[in-house]
Amino acid sequence: MHIPTFIEKKRDGHELGADEIAEFIRDYTTGAVPDYQAAAWAMAVFFKGMTAAETGALTRAMMHSGCVLKHPAGSPPKVDKHSTGGIGDKVSLILAPLLACDELWVPMISGRGLGITGGTLDKLESIPGFRVGLSEGETAAQLSRIGVAMIGQTANLCPADKKLYALRDVTATVPSIPLIVASIMSKKLAESLDRLVLDVKFGSGAFMKDRPSAETLAAALCATGRECGVKTEAILTPMDEPLGHTAGNALEVWESVETLQGRGPGDLVNLTLDLAERVANVPRAQLAKWLADGTAWRKWVQLVEAQGGRASDTEAILKIHAAPIRDVVAAPRDGRITHVDAGQIGRACIALGAGRSKASDPVDFAVGISDIAKVGTAVTTAERLLTIHARDENTLAAARDFVTKGVVIS
Repeated sequence: MHIPTFIEKKRDGHELGADEIAEFIRDYTTGAVPDYQAAAWAMAVFFKGMTAAETGALTRAMMHSGCVLKHPAGSPPKVDKHSTGGIGDKVSLILAPLLACDELWVPMISGRGLGITGGTLDKLESIPGFRVGLSEGETAAQLSRIGVAMIGQTANLCPADKKLYALRDVTATVPSIPLIVASIMSKKLAESLDRLVLDVKFGSGAFMKDRPSAETLAAALCATGRECGVKTEAILTPMDEPLGHTAGNALEVWESVETLQGRGPGDLVNLTLDLAERVANVPRAQLAKWLADGTAWRKWVQLVEAQGGRASDTEAILKIHAAPIRDVVAAPRDGRITHVDAGQIGRACIALGAGRSKASDPVDFAVGISDIAKVGTAVTTAERLLTIHARDENTLAAARDFVTKGVVIS
């Protein structure tokens, strides 16, 4: 294929054929197409967009650039969930074992946090011994045994996505909807799913800042999933205040354990059930019962111990990862909380070291924010609004600056 002609075709707004896209992605993955030509093509896509058929073809090409999970004939339905990212969003840690209670297989491939949003893998790795790097064979065996595995993207899974994402990150083409869709869906579809639910967030703590943008992304994601033969649904959820009462890796594991043991905050429980019922066999009431009666907790125990951790450590996670400084931020006056800015809470977590600004940054499992009060809560002067868990005074001061700007009392 003559690559300049391929780039020119998209530059001029013409539709690319599935075979052309597949050949281009294959050659880019092997290095036959250099980065500078792939960058030119990505910029052409950024400006000219892609049709649903093109996006589907790109997704399939990226999915098939590496291994695809294979499941035995007659195995239970394979289901998963994807969130576009938020602050305090620990739903995956609760949802995966909950769905596995329903005689479903949950081959959940997750990512690390980047920017202000947290990553499921970072939360899991705060559990001593927990292995996210299972091989394809280990994942298959675990699914057969307990119905759930929570793992990271292996070197053999969607290598085209890894390479293209790194290129997009340095060429100002990350916000392209077709490229976002292909990146997300290629990894999820490589799990060989039957059903997928998408949590598309919007607001100050989300990638999409407004609802119309989130609606556009959700529609494109669903169209691509269905075009690739997977039953795909999406819900749109606001991310203007953090989900639950914690943000930070070990803190979020603790809150997930609380929820799995029937003591979760209402907003976290409701969102988990909203997502679960879209891909489950049983009704919402049964899912809620499994959260309340310990059934989902027992599945979590199986999951943690199957991947090298100890369930007792997840219950004691705040002792294992205890930040040396705990600072209470108190209400400066009487009133009612009218705003808890998720974006500012996320930036505070980054300042503390709970997240990363670039992929190579280390993560501090112990730091973060807990006891986050919810919008609508009436408070009195000196009453606690939240607690900052910090490693040192410098990061505490930076985090305090963010959170005091983010919490509004009227």
